[in-house]
Amino acid sequence: MAPACPSCGAANEPGERFCGACGKPLTAGSAPAAATVLPVNDAPTPTPAPSRALPASFAAGRYQVKRFLGEGGRKRVYLAHDEKLDRDVAVAVIKTEGLDESGLSRVKREAQAMGRLGDHPNIVTVFDIGEDPSGEGRQPYIVSQYMGGGDLDGLLNKAADRRLPVQDAVRISQQVQRGLAHAHSRGIIHRDLKPGNIWLTEDGTAKIGDFGLAVALDRSRLTMEGMMVGTVAYMAPEQALGRQPDARSDLYSLGCVTYEMLTGRPPFLGDDPVAIISQHINTAPVAPSWHNPEVPRALESLILRCLAKDPNERPESAEAIPQALQAIVDSASTTTPVAAESDVNPLDRLATGIFVGREKEMDELRAGLEDSLSGRGRLLMLVGEPGIGKTRTSEEFATYARLRNVQVLWGRCYEGEGAPAYWPWVQIIRSYVHDKEP
Repeated sequence: MAPACPSCGAANEPGERFCGACGKPLTAGSAPAAATVLPVNDAPTPTPAPSRALPASFAAGRYQVKRFLGEGGRKRVYLAHDEKLDRDVAVAVIKTEGLDESGLSRVKREAQAMGRLGDHPNIVTVFDIGEDPSGEGRQPYIVSQYMGGGDLDGLLNKAADRRLPVQDAVRISQQVQRGLAHAHSRGIIHRDLKPGNIWLTEDGTAKIGDFGLAVALDRSRLTMEGMMVGTVAYMAPEQALGRQPDARSDLYSLGCVTYEMLTGRPPFLGDDPVAIISQHINTAPVAPSWHNPEVPRALESLILRCLAKDPNERPESAEAIPQALQAIVDSASTTTPVAAESDVNPLDRLATGIFVGREKEMDELRAGLEDSLSGRGRLLMLVGEPGIGKTRTSEEFATYARLRNVQVLWGRCYEGEGAPAYWPWVQIIRSYVHDKEP
């Protein structure tokens, strides 16, 4: 028997979850979560069959609607074809039902935010904004780039244990970071970064979308202080407390997203939103490597820095993150995987100069450096018998530190007699004074 829509009464095909006429859920009380827009491709929501109520077009026929894609708490999304430029686009119709002046201002703010962002390879491009007659008024819509790869949440759902390979997770994090850095440079903070708002092109390039909760930095104190906005699983503690967020709040959310890509779950889980918010505010996250031992210590340390409760302990800006991520990628590419070492003669590896056998020590050193860069200084001592590789390990670590724009000072000591007192420190001070600008 064909199910009838509880909202408009239209008949639908068996198995459909959304009404083909009005787009609303066919099961009462099962509306999608707020602030969620379903992926525009490979979406879990079945595509309803076109009906008479499906909009034929927008902008006087320029955007011909092809099918209904899905909907969230604030938008109904359609796939359309731009007849003028001959390309597929996504048309997001803003739901105005029940919106007061504050809600309408948020819609306008999103349009303004997207307009200020311009064109960037890691931000979903907005092509057009307009209003369409809808019975009792004019309904705003946003025409944006159609993302053929779906969203990151869909990609995680397809992955084993909802985990991505470390290299893929780092690549997506780098691309999201670039998009955030661009938005922050234009004075825009996102405030709701999550896998459902990170979209993928057909070739896998990540782009940030859905700036529905974005706010201009110069207006944030007036528009949102005292309000808790965002999605709780990825919400910075200051947002949960209703305080004024800044660019570092987006970095916290990026840390949550990266954590989930590597471990298959967000940093904090709970039975209800209050329990999750409480953990964001009061509980330290479990180290990602506890869930996934393949996570490098340096990457883990960077994620935990982003997840610091105090914004001052996080990276100072999105522009500070790519250096750390690239250093992790570069160092990983020069390290022989442990699984492959058994197939190679150790003497051959030593003869070719490949650095092997000290991955654990290098991870500890990198993690210590990342802690120091976040303001938690540490003293690490590399000790052992002569000839076991202390100097080579130190040289490799110094290379990693220079990739992080850290000044490296060397001092050497010898077992023999005759060296001046405190000779390593004398060398370090001389090297610093020699390189220091007067």
